[in-house]
Amino acid sequence: MIRIDCNESDPQEIDREWLESDGQGGYASSTLENCHTRRYHGLMVANLQAPEGRYVLFSKLEDSLLVNGDEYFFTSHRYPGVLFPPAPPILNEFLFDICPRFIYRAGESSLQKSVLLVPERGILLIRYDLAGSPKAGLLRLKPFLAYRGYHSLAHANPYLHSQTEEIANGFSIEPYTGMPPLFIRTSTSSRFVASPLWYKRFEYSQERERGFEWEEDLFLPGIMEVPVEKDSTVILAVSCESSEEDPEVLWEIEILRRRKEFSDDEKLADGFTGEDRELFLALLRAGRQFLIKTPSGRPAIIAGYPWFASWSRDTLISLPGLAFSAGRIGEGVEILTEIGRHEQECLLPNFFSACGAPEAYNTVDSSLLYFRAVQELFRVTDDIGLIHNRFWPVMKRIITRFLAGTRFGIGIDERGLLHAGEGGNALTWMDATVEGVPVTPRHGYAVEINALWYNALAFATDLAGRFDDREGSFAGSLPAIRRSFRETFWIPELGCLGDVFHNGVLDRSIRPNQIFAVSLPFSPLDPQEQTGVVRTVRDQLLTPCGIRTLSPSDPRYRGCYRGNAQERDSSYHQGTVWPWLLGPFGEAALRIAENQEQEKESLRRHIRFFLKNHLREAGIGSVSEVFDGDPPHRPGGCIAQAWSVAELIRLYLLIRK
Repeated sequence: MIRIDCNESDPQEIDREWLESDGQGGYASSTLENCHTRRYHGLMVANLQAPEGRYVLFSKLEDSLLVNGDEYFFTSHRYPGVLFPPAPPILNEFLFDICPRFIYRAGESSLQKSVLLVPERGILLIRYDLAGSPKAGLLRLKPFLAYRGYHSLAHANPYLHSQTEEIANGFSIEPYTGMPPLFIRTSTSSRFVASPLWYKRFEYSQERERGFEWEEDLFLPGIMEVPVEKDSTVILAVSCESSEEDPEVLWEIEILRRRKEFSDDEKLADGFTGEDRELFLALLRAGRQFLIKTPSGRPAIIAGYPWFASWSRDTLISLPGLAFSAGRIGEGVEILTEIGRHEQECLLPNFFSACGAPEAYNTVDSSLLYFRAVQELFRVTDDIGLIHNRFWPVMKRIITRFLAGTRFGIGIDERGLLHAGEGGNALTWMDATVEGVPVTPRHGYAVEINALWYNALAFATDLAGRFDDREGSFAGSLPAIRRSFRETFWIPELGCLGDVFHNGVLDRSIRPNQIFAVSLPFSPLDPQEQTGVVRTVRDQLLTPCGIRTLSPSDPRYRGCYRGNAQERDSSYHQGTVWPWLLGPFGEAALRIAENQEQEKESLRRHIRFFLKNHLREAGIGSVSEVFDGDPPHRPGGCIAQAWSVAELIRLYLLIRK
């Protein structure tokens, strides 16, 4: 459990964010003070099948308790020059275990507010537990609706249908034609007073900082009032479908289900003790938020909350940690199968739309990461029949087409090395572009792409021997490819690998991509060269939060990830720190370590120090997408990133005592 004492917190920490996901790609999220700072914040951000995509339906709730003549607010709003209410919510502490919980003081009363989304049901439950009040009171609830795509903002307009209909202990409303209705009700007797009104110019400070539009109007259908007494419990249920299910029963069923999941996590955590055990369990809980089934039933991994969707590269990097290592084999196999089903000309889709349609086959590494994911599945399950029947045909097609050549200048040269890229395409994971131009142009022979290519051929050769499939073996080619790799990328005077070979010139930038030539199961380097790579990455790129994308000694280094979209994209891979790279770095460090247990303990201390601080500082209970390259390494990007969490889970299991 993560506990934050808000009486001891710095006022500057109010922007820390919480997240609750619904198992379909939707979520609820805001700040500790429930004062939205992003356009992506909302209490019901639903992933809809029709219309397709994620929509902020139910944005926020102004909730307050009236008792003994005083009104205590549990939410705040920022308007131009005004914070309402003038004083911040009277929040004592925040707890995050089974779901986000807020504990408030309200005069002589104590109130606990809990937020829970029922997976795959599209139901939001907000529970209020009142204790300590000697007098009767009134819980006042003012629901604010946005009904817009989660990348956009809402503004007052004449097209919204403001009419409401009464239902038992609540009301329903269908604000726009073609959008789902909303049913809002309480578990106990309540009164709804229709008072349709637009509230204007809510301010979102994070959007202003990021250079985007940052003011929004929200619609209030009316006010709900619920009489409460000492030790009362009230549950507000919000859904897109009419239901007579008791909210208290829904709550208890979901709590029991989550406790069963936590019990399973405890078993997986055997071998961990003390802080390591608590941190590992927190990672497992965070990892569960990314594995989803879309409304159309497609299994997927959300790359990051709040704004990323399902991306193949992120999915394939995340699968080993989120699924295979975490004991969720069936889900992982479904996702890997689904991705392989969309292979075209040896390429895999870069991302999937909300309805599951594959989009933009502009990636070279996803096809090679597919082999890496299958490797991890095989390592965990040892199910050779599954690999042969489900994945081997896709793997053979990918290799065959790479050898023949395909789109975007992807193909093999006479040395057996893999080249990729042409025009303005950015085909590797360092894919940021500004005005259509790659910030880190990597056309040609990228070091990690060729390390992945060598690993894929070596793994295929190993499997071909098991399957007695001569066509799938490349045993005769591997020594030459290994030699070509070292001749092309190795820099003797630096004792490490260059990053990209293009037009006869090797880019000698010190970047983390070289670590894959050591971390992958089949390495093209000899032991001495592997040691040099790990030493270089450790000395120049390793930080407490992850691995820098460029050495600080490079004149192109950018130590801060902030500003508008163009400024952020310009620094995205030019020094910004990525936590997910701790996975391959740790794997490589263990490979070359003379004393395995000493290296494991060093990595444990590193992860422990990082997570003890970070799990409470940005997206509470999860791991951010990126960090500044310069100290104090401020977190940035998404507040919860799938591959950040996944690779830390995998690394923790590698170094388990």
